[in-house]
Amino acid sequence: MRSSRLRLLAAAGITLATLSLTACQDGTGTGDEGASAPNATATADTPTAPSSKPATDGAPSNGPSQAGGGTSGDKGSGNGSGDGHGSGSGSGKEKGTEGTDQGKGSDDGPRPFAACNGSNTTVTAQPVPRPLNHMLITVRNTGSQACDLTYYPVLRFDEMQWVPQPIAESKPQAVVTIDPGESAYAGVLLAAADGSGDGGTTGHRLTVGFQGRTPDSSGGPSALPSLPAKGVYYDSTLAVTYWQQSMDDALTY
Repeated sequence: MRSSRLRLLAAAGITLATLSLTACQDGTGTGDEGASAPNATATADTPTAPSSKPATDGAPSNGPSQAGGGTSGDKGSGNGSGDGHGSGSGSGKEKGTEGTDQGKGSDDGPRPFAACNGSNTTVTAQPVPRPLNHMLITVRNTGSQACDLTYYPVLRFDEMQWVPQPIAESKPQAVVTIDPGESAYAGVLLAAADGSGDGGTTGHRLTVGFQGRTPDSSGGPSALPSLPAKGVYYDSTLAVTYWQQSMDDALTY
């Protein structure tokens, strides 16, 4: 009886072992949860590279994270904060220092011609002791601007019908200009010192004429300077210098 029970138990054990082996071979059996397969361990230790490339334009990636088990709802946080605009905003315009000189020179060009004449000057005629038989004509500018004396004075005693000739050697290099309050001069040879002149007479009134830009043109009103009470003696050698800037130059001839 005891031997029969043992044989039955042994037979039952063989049957269970056979069934268990069959289940493992066809995949229907239950694996041991506490054991880890060698292949599973190798797979877990090797990180998987992301399948999508990072966006180059700063846009977040909406794809699933391939490493670390991220979910498909995760969005990348790598948004660039820079907007690519530099902060330098220089105006690029530099203003030069404004000086007191506004670019205008002291000389804005040639001064307009302004003739000296009887309306803007005072004229005197005075005989001098030296040189002999000479008279000095002085023209003083009484106006508010400079004026010009061109060529030589045109002299006329009383009602004389001829004009005294200029002394050529006395011609200056430039027009004589008189500033307000200043004077210019002309010398008059009245008569020959050796008595070689003829037609000598005494003049009691003198008219001094002024020339304009061109020879023998009118420069404006004439002047009537006073003469000594006894008058002034002159003869045919009567001559006059060109206008001079200095008294000495006027009495040189």
